[in-house]
Amino acid sequence: MRPTTVDHKLAWRQQIDVIRRLLPYLWPRDRKDLRLRVMAAVVLLILAKVANVYVPIVLKYATDALSPNAENVLVAVPLGLLLAYGAVRMAARGFGEIRDAVFARVAQHAIRQVGLQVFRHLHRLSLRFHLDRRTGGLSRAIERGTKGIEFLLTFVLFNIAPTIIEILFVCGILWWMFDWRFAAVTIVSIAGYVALTFRLTEWRIRFRREMNTADSDANTRAIDSLLNFETVKSFNNEAHEARRYDKGLRIYEDAATKSRVSLSALNGAQGVVLAIGITAIMTLAAFGVAAGNMTVGDFVMVNAYLIQLSVPLNLLGTVYREIKQSLVDMEAMFDLLDQPPEVMDKPDARPLEISDGHVEFDNVDFGYDPRRPILHGIEFAVPAGRRVAVVGPSGAGKSTISRLLFRFYDVTGGAIRIDGQDIREVTQDSLRAAIGIVPQDTVLFNDTIFYNIAYGRPGASAEEVHEAARLARIHDFIMALPDGYDSVVGERGLKLSGGEKQRVAIARAILKQPRIMLFDEATSALDTKTEREIQTSLAEVARGRTTLVVAHRLSTVVDADEILVLEQGRIVERGRHADLIRAGGAYAVMWARQQAGGDENEAAEAEVRAAETRRRA
Repeated sequence: MRPTTVDHKLAWRQQIDVIRRLLPYLWPRDRKDLRLRVMAAVVLLILAKVANVYVPIVLKYATDALSPNAENVLVAVPLGLLLAYGAVRMAARGFGEIRDAVFARVAQHAIRQVGLQVFRHLHRLSLRFHLDRRTGGLSRAIERGTKGIEFLLTFVLFNIAPTIIEILFVCGILWWMFDWRFAAVTIVSIAGYVALTFRLTEWRIRFRREMNTADSDANTRAIDSLLNFETVKSFNNEAHEARRYDKGLRIYEDAATKSRVSLSALNGAQGVVLAIGITAIMTLAAFGVAAGNMTVGDFVMVNAYLIQLSVPLNLLGTVYREIKQSLVDMEAMFDLLDQPPEVMDKPDARPLEISDGHVEFDNVDFGYDPRRPILHGIEFAVPAGRRVAVVGPSGAGKSTISRLLFRFYDVTGGAIRIDGQDIREVTQDSLRAAIGIVPQDTVLFNDTIFYNIAYGRPGASAEEVHEAARLARIHDFIMALPDGYDSVVGERGLKLSGGEKQRVAIARAILKQPRIMLFDEATSALDTKTEREIQTSLAEVARGRTTLVVAHRLSTVVDADEILVLEQGRIVERGRHADLIRAGGAYAVMWARQQAGGDENEAAEAEVRAAETRRRA
């Protein structure tokens, strides 16, 4: 039992910490108007509760006025009291609604600010974090966390706290107007009700956690399956995906059933406790009326108070459970904010100053896992305005070089420099602003073609976007579509072919107009004819820019100023195409293998391009 106690104490500390972290959003120092709204909401809350406490008192006097034994039989007196009763009830309800309306801006601003902060922080986190996390579960955690904030603000501030205040008011009134026994019965009844509710709700929470876990798992599987819709259809695995999804739904079904049955047990137990309390206090009132110490109005007032208190208490189990769950959900969301970025700017980091765009890898070592190094002593330079290619078999570390240049990871040894500046010493924003990339696996936003191209430089004019599309040889294709540039590409660009997606990526990189260009298998998804056209366009775009090409198809890099051959994370050969062919090493073997299974005309054209490059050199 002792570890459980420790766990409970730890859980309470964590939940208190969550509330502490939320409070600054409710009292924003830079928004005086929101602070005034908070104060106004508190005043309206007190007024609503005072009016609510007066409702049974006015009802008492109205009842006594209508009693046959009443001294004053004038119709105007009970009528006025009934009107006062209606006015007080309206005031209690009206103050509450105005309070909600006044506080709504504060609550929604807090939700917006927390959500925005989490969103920005997620974009600051390292690539490793996002590769290790499931996007479906991540989005679900943020969604539940923001909803948890709204629930917590609504029910803790304007349900639980006001109910406690109202209970204290009622007990004080009953003690002052009658005797301590009425206050004692009220306190004991409510305390027993609350204790029972908390105890049973704690028991029920585990079913809720099972529901949430199953819900997240099923949601993640559904998103993964729908994002990979084409793969699912290609392998005829719809039934397999349905079984995986149904597995999560089945667990959710069992947990939800247990939760509903336990809720019925909780509601029944609450009804018993409340009925005992009302019976006890009404018995006391009945004896008082019989003894002549109380009036019929007093009897009605006592009954009205307990019934009035039972209304918010009826929701206590649900509210308590949801508050606990909201705190758990918010804790999960705030935990995301506590995730430290793996790659961070130094406090004194300066913007990258580009003069020529000279890129240098100086004895670079790197491994995603310390137990498995990927790159070993990589050393090369890409002079300003030149074109260097990195080739090699799959898994040699080619794409890792591009990720390190963008500083998605920090090198574990050596340094990467641009114009003599270690990229660890400059800001990440300025570094990435200077580099344009055409990746091997192009992922597009579920938006229009225009938006996806303009993403390279938000704010670019339509003419600039169209010109970039022309250079990427995709403008004519876009104009042939029914909606032209307004055509929506679908989730991850599924409505476009692989070649079309890659040409959109090329247009996006062209529009960015960076000083350094990085082509990571930029034409791998294109047919031979389109590749030849785009190679010409890329050569035009790259002219005068420092260009690093990561390629598997050697025919695309024969005109590079230098070719680096990578094997198992090491540079085993370097030189121009012709020199490497004459050397008869690893490059020559790869060239012969590719040409044996490739297009002879393509090989011949590649040799012509190489010869032309040598002639110009």
